[in-house]
Amino acid sequence: MATGDVETFDNQGQWVNRVVGEPERSRSFSSKEEAIQDGQALADELGTRHVVIESESTGAITDPGE
Repeated sequence: MATGDVETFDNQGQWVNRVVGEPERSRSFSSKEEAIQDGQALADELGTRHVVIESESTGAITDPGE
């Protein structure tokens, strides 16, 4: 992945869009579909690639701090 590329992935039941090299632009979503749409729009805006990292979703949002 190059700096500026957008990755969409599952993180313990929450879908995350991360901009490589710019962690402050990360966004979280409760649904995969919403995250993919936003990730593609963000990549289009930045002129970069959008990659969806497939994984099995558990369907539950968890908080490891609890």
